[in-house]
Amino acid sequence: MFNKNIKLVLAGAVIGLAIWQFIEGNIGNGIMYILLSLIFIFLYFKNEMILLAFLRLRKQDFPGAKKWLDKIKNPETALTQKQQGYYWYLHGLMVSQTNITQAEKFFKRAIKLGLAMDQDLAMAKLNLAGIAMTKRRKREATNLLAEAKKLDKHGMLKDQIKMMKQQMKKI
Repeated sequence: MFNKNIKLVLAGAVIGLAIWQFIEGNIGNGIMYILLSLIFIFLYFKNEMILLAFLRLRKQDFPGAKKWLDKIKNPETALTQKQQGYYWYLHGLMVSQTNITQAEKFFKRAIKLGLAMDQDLAMAKLNLAGIAMTKRRKREATNLLAEAKKLDKHGMLKDQIKMMKQQMKKI
């Protein structure tokens, strides 16, 4: 909604207001303003539109997620590098059902920009492995599966990786 620099300016202004409230002796108001500034600082690191798109994807509402992502105009300037990674990761997830060539581009771009969590990176590499397997690139798919398995520290993608390895044996 707001540019990342505007969020920092707002956070600074609210912290200044909190300091003024502390000086005036209104400790409760000062604490409340500090907590309010933490919201702006949090939203600097986690874009609100991406968070809302993630919530829509959890409910399998792809048009709703697309609507929230489309509200981000010019992601190169409005988002930090990791946020751009998640922006393209979400686009890849939504497009992967219909256009695998475009989804491959989005996932590669997301990996290049970086994803904060290893689990998300493992999921992106698993999707790329599936796309490579669909396009009959077995060596690339094997490498991506191995990388996804290393990144999946909690074993959440274990079944999908095992199933994909079984499908690769048939190729």
